[in-house]
Amino acid sequence: MAVDELDTRILRLLIEQPRTSVREYARILGVARGTVQARIDRLERDGVITATGPVLSPAALGHPVLAFVHIEVTQGHLDEVGDALASVPEIVEAFSITGGGDLLTRVVARDAGHLEDVIQRLIQLPGVVRTRTEIALRERVPHRLLPLVEAMGRKTL
Repeated sequence: MAVDELDTRILRLLIEQPRTSVREYARILGVARGTVQARIDRLERDGVITATGPVLSPAALGHPVLAFVHIEVTQGHLDEVGDALASVPEIVEAFSITGGGDLLTRVVARDAGHLEDVIQRLIQLPGVVRTRTEIALRERVPHRLLPLVEAMGRKTL
């Protein structure tokens, strides 16, 4: 989907000022409220905007340890293991991958001992062959999409 300059400006406002009204966005942008609403509706319909809820901090929720766990799965059991991962609340994301392993999970934990407990739970899932864990030390680039959106908006000009 093409994102033009107005879409980019709307997305920037949604990211930087998520609690502002559509009417206020329109005033800031100097366009009609209906135009802004129609653009937001289209961005939602096209799947560009996928959520509008708050972004939560696992660390502030008492889970400051972040690890990436690679999971190797018995051939033919990827879907079963993937489904079972959904029952582990400390797994905040899981992806099928290529390379070293079959699944990559993002896991949060209270401390190192809790992380070990989570990994032991993963190892016991039917179809899991082995795991490999990497602990994140410090976030260097937080999750972001605005630079990508802005780069796409510039290309359509």
